[in-house]
Amino acid sequence: MRTVTMPPATPWKDKRWLWLHSPALPAAFTAYLLAFLWSGQVAWLFLTPLIIYALMPLLDVLIGEDASNPPESAVAQLEQDLYYRILVWAYVPFQIAGTILGAWLAATYKLSWLEWLGLVLTVGAFNGIGIATAHELGHKKETLDRWLSKIALAPTMYGHFFVEHNRGHHSRVATPQDPASARMGESFWAFLPRTVLGSLRSAWQLERERLSRQGKSVWCIHNENLQAWAMTLVLFGGLTLALGWPALVFLVVQGVYGASMLEVVNYVEHYGLLRQQEASGHYVRCLPEHSWNSNHTVGNIFLYHLQRHSDHHAHPRRRYQALRHFDESPQLPAGYAAMITAAYVPPLWYALMDHRVARHYRGDLTLANLQPGARQKLLARWGATDAR
Repeated sequence: MRTVTMPPATPWKDKRWLWLHSPALPAAFTAYLLAFLWSGQVAWLFLTPLIIYALMPLLDVLIGEDASNPPESAVAQLEQDLYYRILVWAYVPFQIAGTILGAWLAATYKLSWLEWLGLVLTVGAFNGIGIATAHELGHKKETLDRWLSKIALAPTMYGHFFVEHNRGHHSRVATPQDPASARMGESFWAFLPRTVLGSLRSAWQLERERLSRQGKSVWCIHNENLQAWAMTLVLFGGLTLALGWPALVFLVVQGVYGASMLEVVNYVEHYGLLRQQEASGHYVRCLPEHSWNSNHTVGNIFLYHLQRHSDHHAHPRRRYQALRHFDESPQLPAGYAAMITAAYVPPLWYALMDHRVARHYRGDLTLANLQPGARQKLLARWGATDAR
């Protein structure tokens, strides 16, 4: 069995107060909606995509990376500190309030197509980032955290993520069987329908099997997919009854955009990485080397350390404030904000990432997770021989 080595000790600084930026995101983005309402200036509606796709990548470059780890002697206290849990909880009310405000604006104001687009991008963005909040909450055992996770997923119509991510993705990550693990040579636009449909099917099957073991029908109130989807139905249905059909159209479109933000992050996180099979046919357990990692400070602060994905998958119960960097985890060239933009442009993405996958496997791409249709071309390009 491979051992996991810690990097050389580097000075660690507790980011305690910097973590306040995470729940501040939906509060700030909602404030931009209020500023538009007050001023009528469409620029307010495009501040959010400007921050995500331009300012955050720039700040990641200017501020740089932080590879320091909390000492193990501090981890127990960090994980027991209620302050860090409250910060994650705080995201959800701001997120729901902003969603309601956005629906009200879409339904009651005569918006130009540009204003409507800006509104979709703003609300969809903080709901898409809200899936990162739901991700952190959904991994926890506490009842409040798990219900807040489902609430945070409601505006993107992606409640099944609660089931599929925790019980499907984490067990199949970095294997060809996982719909949320991108293959080398697979563009984001080919990955997107595969992961959306595959994750939905998997979440339903997982709940069917769980409830069957308990002697229950899949069509019951104990189905966690139905519970989460019911929250979307209540939110969208209530706002539609109150505001009319324009609210529903807006909610669906922003929800699709928000969900696509999750899936482009999924695309980035495991691209081309593969857990090897043992003689028994089982895959080796997930190690830090099976997820792309990023230590870029700004993205980690705003996303509850989601970019330290290598440690998260190796130790999924570990809370965000205690996640670590490992030397053997493959490193992204930039933070998520820059990488998701690159993923939208396949030639740019391949130029940035394919040689990193090859380097990670020391040129032997038979060890990588390859897109079946591109397998022979990739092997020929990198000088590997298919032993299958």
